[in-house]
Amino acid sequence: MRERVALVTGAAGGIGSAMVRELAGRGWTTAALDLGPAPDADYAVGVDVADPGQVSAVVRRIEREMGPIEAALCAAGHYALVPVSDIAWEDWNRMLRVHLGGLVNVCRAVTPGMAERGRGAVVGVAADLALGGGDAEAHYSAAKGAVIGLVRALAAELAPAGVRVNAVAPGPTDTPLLPPDSPWRRPAFVQALPTGRLAAPEEIALAAAYLVEDGTFCAGEILSPNCGAVI
Repeated sequence: MRERVALVTGAAGGIGSAMVRELAGRGWTTAALDLGPAPDADYAVGVDVADPGQVSAVVRRIEREMGPIEAALCAAGHYALVPVSDIAWEDWNRMLRVHLGGLVNVCRAVTPGMAERGRGAVVGVAADLALGGGDAEAHYSAAKGAVIGLVRALAAELAPAGVRVNAVAPGPTDTPLLPPDSPWRRPAFVQALPTGRLAAPEEIALAAAYLVEDGTFCAGEILSPNCGAVI
């Protein structure tokens, strides 16, 4: 069997770490990019995904040492609950540079090789807030909305070359990204969800793995496993 290499950003914890474990269980060799350690991956390197030079150099190193990257899953990101009038410009810019810029940098580094080989899959991580918005979540919602726009544009551009670009847009998920005092953890909100619970990171990883392996007919699709938060 040909070794399959998957690149996962934001792999030190939460959804990204769950993606690494899910793909590893399916036989993929995993390479992790994160500012922190990612012990579940076969290969891990500390990278700021907002820095295009770092991402490009690491992708070249991974493909030289491990083989061609056939799947890239971009889960790197952060979250903040701040009223729009209180968001500092540097925080606006950082939110966009990590979520949108991180996806752009990975795509620019991996998709030329994918297109040359005629196969590959990219999965971005958006959020249900990009679909429905949220109080005091303007810069996060805007960044995730930009991810959806980029995914759909790249899907149209790259699908003819055999490269599928899609996204998952999770709802509130039980990861450290949601602090204990998050409004999305309040019992009244959780109980109001049709499922009556938050999603697990492993469930989001399962949706992403579907887009990588089984969703060969998917291009520009946004799967939103959000426990019914947005219907």
